[in-house]
Amino acid sequence: MVGGPPSFNYPGCVNLSLKNGTILVGGDFHLWPGRNPVCLRAFKKFVDDIKPDVVILNGDVLDFPKISRHPQNWESAPDVWEELECAQDHLHDIEQRCKRGAKKVWPIGNHDQRFENLLANSTPQLKKVKGVHLADHFPNWEKAMSCMVNYGLEAGRTMIKHKPMGNGKHSAYNAVKATGTHTIFNHLHAQKISPVSDYRPFDLYGVDTGCIADKEDQAFGYTENNPLDWRSGFALLTYLDGRLMCPELITKLTDTSVYFRGQVIRV
Repeated sequence: MVGGPPSFNYPGCVNLSLKNGTILVGGDFHLWPGRNPVCLRAFKKFVDDIKPDVVILNGDVLDFPKISRHPQNWESAPDVWEELECAQDHLHDIEQRCKRGAKKVWPIGNHDQRFENLLANSTPQLKKVKGVHLADHFPNWEKAMSCMVNYGLEAGRTMIKHKPMGNGKHSAYNAVKATGTHTIFNHLHAQKISPVSDYRPFDLYGVDTGCIADKEDQAFGYTENNPLDWRSGFALLTYLDGRLMCPELITKLTDTSVYFRGQVIRV
């Protein structure tokens, strides 16, 4: 069952209760018109095949390079309207594949925030005008800062948000140690699972889900062709009796395949 009364009373947090079921989490799509990376295709396929109870777009669905605070160069980049239309098309495709009643949540990412930040800082008088909020363009997705699952069940209590508490390579482990809570994020693009064991009768998991975008994408040109400890992919969370089982990763293998549960899946 998905839903239930809120119990984690932080502003901008969506509260979910899921005793038995699955959540598909993917982030850092950085969608650009004309591009359809393998992990985006795979994410849609998993929504279609698994029919998860909850689908989470964990931030940075859009890239918005033209409204970045960083200096622009001569490289071509899509206009804002092109990015919005591209994202609407892809998200509509995902929505069509969701099972009836599936919860669809979008924890906001730092790139997503560029849209409203620009408008709020330049024309605050437009605050209540329809269209100035990102949510206006994607009405079927619940926007949030974070998503808390099974807050009242210690073995299943899971915080899902775009950015971890820190930026180091041990962020997944450190987030779990600091909060005593399963923590799922992306932002760092590294894709890894960090189990944490203590005197609890179960493990806690810190998970970086990776990035849906290809790490060679033009959106990441700022990395200047340096080797990147990144991986393209996403994660599947399974809950049994309210407890989070060991999370599973879906990882890019080639431009036409991903790896999951010992199998190569072509998409």
